[in-house]
Amino acid sequence: MKTVCLLVAGLIAALPSRAQAPAGDILVHGGTVLTVTSGTLENTDVLIVDGRIRAIGEDITAPSGVEVIDAAGMYVMPGIIDAHSHIAISNVNESSAPVTAQVSVGDVLNPYSISLYRALAGGVTTSHVMHGSANVIGGQNETIKHRWGAIDPDGLRMEGAPRTIKFALGENPTRVHGRGNNLRPASRMGVEYVLRETFNKAIRYQEAWDQYEAEARTSDRAIPPPYNGQLEVMSDILSGDIIVNCHSYRADEILMLMRVLEDFGVDRVTFQHVNEGFKIAPELAAFGTEGAAASIFADWWAYKFEVYYSTAYNAAILTRNGVLTSINSDSGELNRHLYHEAAKSQKYGGLTDNEALALVTINPAKQLGIADRVGSIEIGKDGDLVILDKHPLSVYAVPQKTVVDGIVYFDIDSDPDDMRLSVDPEGSIDTVILHEHDDHSRCLHEDGIDLYGFLTSE
Repeated sequence: MKTVCLLVAGLIAALPSRAQAPAGDILVHGGTVLTVTSGTLENTDVLIVDGRIRAIGEDITAPSGVEVIDAAGMYVMPGIIDAHSHIAISNVNESSAPVTAQVSVGDVLNPYSISLYRALAGGVTTSHVMHGSANVIGGQNETIKHRWGAIDPDGLRMEGAPRTIKFALGENPTRVHGRGNNLRPASRMGVEYVLRETFNKAIRYQEAWDQYEAEARTSDRAIPPPYNGQLEVMSDILSGDIIVNCHSYRADEILMLMRVLEDFGVDRVTFQHVNEGFKIAPELAAFGTEGAAASIFADWWAYKFEVYYSTAYNAAILTRNGVLTSINSDSGELNRHLYHEAAKSQKYGGLTDNEALALVTINPAKQLGIADRVGSIEIGKDGDLVILDKHPLSVYAVPQKTVVDGIVYFDIDSDPDDMRLSVDPEGSIDTVILHEHDDHSRCLHEDGIDLYGFLTSE
């Protein structure tokens, strides 16, 4: 788009190409296959070749050398997708300014994080790793596959996944910057001001580059404007190249952001948490060309003042009003139980099995722009599967194997015990760290902000 960008792109293209992610061949035989998009298939096989689903049906013959997994009496579902996570990163918030669009959590991915293995044990194969909520406009997020133990951080990235960015409304940015550093925003009004001011700066920035490029076509004396990484990202939001994901709770603020985005021609957004989404479900469904999406908790609220008002019927109300809805974890513990979280929404809202399972599979895939790859069991999609001993909406269900790109990354029967632990190298041989955080006395939540309202080191 800009001369400096084209130069950088050319230099990158000259580098050796990134190694292709490892892929495997597996035949899952005789299970009850919950496709999510095409119903339930009894006594069905799923053949994965070179990491992709090649065939679905009965009595498929495994090609020579392909491992066969006996799933008789078990349930096979698509790999679970966590639409809001902070997994496998060493930093969550770049809280130094109200707008930090130029940073990216993808720069601090850790493929050896034990949290990836623990998530795999809960059937999670894909996560949307998000910046925290300390900023009105925070950093860019990263969609990853749970290829635990990849050689380098690039091995976690989901190739071709659309770019996304984190916005935040409400108490977090006003506390961190207004009350914490005496900067805008100090109020909910100030949050809107920062949004509009930054979008207008991006428009002026883009206009300056457009003028330079027009002049450069007829003159070799055209001078480019200064490159600004922050405004470059904002320009990409305006052009639709980056999907907005916004931390939100209150209905009034959600309506505010929809008005702001409409004023600047941005018609794609996923609201995160959305505890009061049930109040404005029709308005969410009517936003833009396809509606605003919602990624929510099943029954988690009242952990701070602005989250006192919510309901366990939220997912069902949003779904019934045509809002593309997912359930996320925002937690290193809850991510292992997302299929149970989906079941809660079925219990309270009367959703069908497919509607409930969609909350943690195809719906988050659509929100992240990766539904052509994951989220359902279909021929041609990635070979990401979970095999459970009982129906995933049963409280007694336990994942037995988790497959990513046709490779088994979690096996409840054959994985050695020490894969499940994070051992303190300075402690005794029996010492086990149950959490990855330095301060184990705090229950972390809220995008790297603990429940007592203080920013953590993350």
